[in-house]
Amino acid sequence: MADTGAAELPPLHMRRDMFNPVAELGRIRETEGVRAVTNAFGMQVYLVTRHEDIKAVLADHEHFSNERPPGFVFQGVPQPTAEEQAVARAGNLLGLDPPEHSRLRRMLTPEFTIRRIKRLEPRIVEIVDDQLDAMESAGAPIDLVEHFALPIPSLVICELLGVPYDDREDFQRRSVRQLDFSIPIADRLELQQQGRAYMTTLVARARRQPGDDILGMLIREHGEELTDNELVGIAGLLLLAGHETTSNMLGLGTLALLRHPEQLAVVRDDPDAVGPAIEEMLRWLSIVQTAIPRITTTDVEIAGVAIPAGTLVFPSLPSGNRDGDFIDSPDVLDIARGAPGHLAFGHGVHHCLGAPLARMEMRIAFPSLLRRFPNLALAEDFSDVQFRTWNFIYGLKSLEVSW
Repeated sequence: MADTGAAELPPLHMRRDMFNPVAELGRIRETEGVRAVTNAFGMQVYLVTRHEDIKAVLADHEHFSNERPPGFVFQGVPQPTAEEQAVARAGNLLGLDPPEHSRLRRMLTPEFTIRRIKRLEPRIVEIVDDQLDAMESAGAPIDLVEHFALPIPSLVICELLGVPYDDREDFQRRSVRQLDFSIPIADRLELQQQGRAYMTTLVARARRQPGDDILGMLIREHGEELTDNELVGIAGLLLLAGHETTSNMLGLGTLALLRHPEQLAVVRDDPDAVGPAIEEMLRWLSIVQTAIPRITTTDVEIAGVAIPAGTLVFPSLPSGNRDGDFIDSPDVLDIARGAPGHLAFGHGVHHCLGAPLARMEMRIAFPSLLRRFPNLALAEDFSDVQFRTWNFIYGLKSLEVSW
């Protein structure tokens, strides 16, 4: 990928027109369904755009693997040693297939059941109220991303993992840049190594004195089954995914509601409408640009398109969630329908482990924000709002609001 990527168009699968996937994705979906395109590394990959085809790919780990075969490397990326590959792979559930993926996920699943997450609700309410208090004290106008969307999920995931909240600025800076494909790969690999070094210190501390957080639980209950590298990989993934995804949904979702004031009023005033509204916003916004790319383990065919073995396949979640064969009027935001079956959390064995937590955070945060500030409004022209392009997780750079 060119180091000047920020001045160029991002790859097709990362292009947006504000809230919407670009029209070209829709044209592919309505015609061939699958197209060979170029990814951010200059490699030819196959982009899958239809809802049912994406589900089929994500459900079939035997033919579409999350793991990378020996010797596989992205163009422009230095070839790692076998030992370096093993270290990077350890504990990263997104880079593993069953049965290894199943072994690790089974250890984590009890911490993310709806019943277990429900116990966190009073603390999440407290965290949200504290941020709203701080916003009110600071006064308008204010950047909603910096003062609301980012700190809430960051604080929640820090407490869950046992990560010191005072370290948040460092890991937030790293995570944003790691996921920004306009940044040279060497720089992003260095950030990844810095993140691993940081998590290694936390794992060592937790080994010595396990707390009541997820790291402590894993060490107490599975400490002999898990290596330090696996614990580092698990914790690093949960920290990155646990705040980047929800924070971008809170920021972008608030902007979407501000652009649809009648639906905003329903979310603010009707508690029963909040759950369905969140599902529809998840579908309509689809902040995760693609599922983790799969690699074909044999020659395959999708939508009549032949794809050779050893080829990367990119399932476009925004395109699949805007498929007219999946849902009526897919380009319309309609919070009343709830959008059952959307792909925002993925599908199959890699369906997002933290989905119950993300849903709870949004279910508390959106109506709390709108009730506290019933006159919430943009404090900048909509045309001036800066969206995050070139990023694996779509969202906003900032959002100036007043009330």
